[in-house]
Amino acid sequence: MPRFAFEQPILQLEQRKGGYHYLKIDADVVNQFEQKRATRLKCVIDGNLSYSCGLNHLGDGNFFIILANAKLKKLNKTLGDIVSFEIFEDPNPLGVEEPEVLKVLLEQDPIAKGMYNQLTDGKKRSLIFSIIKVKNIDLQVQKILEFLNQQKGQHNQRN
Repeated sequence: MPRFAFEQPILQLEQRKGGYHYLKIDADVVNQFEQKRATRLKCVIDGNLSYSCGLNHLGDGNFFIILANAKLKKLNKTLGDIVSFEIFEDPNPLGVEEPEVLKVLLEQDPIAKGMYNQLTDGKKRSLIFSIIKVKNIDLQVQKILEFLNQQKGQHNQRN
């Protein structure tokens, strides 16, 4: 599993492209990963902030990873500051831990498990991020089932 280390300034996209702060990753680096641009990454910045991320197109053949404002605050960094960072393939293809309520539901409900297993990793991440915001377990279960049924409905419309 390749690992790459860099030192570069924090950059920012134009507002019309989202205005995100980011770190640039050259295409020749991305092409060394087995799944190329579809690779989920771990990024470690200045040796003390680690997070999961995905690659985004810059539009010039190269890529970037987003550096959210909350992460900038933790690092006490801003646009133009130099950071050292390392990237490597995330061993968890989802890039996020599945909540316990989801694991238990999928163990107990084979139909829900089958529908979940048909989702893309991106859809699984969307589901996970939507339920971790909810504190009530009953509402989390309801949200999971609604999401899966909605995806099933979209799948049936395409076929």
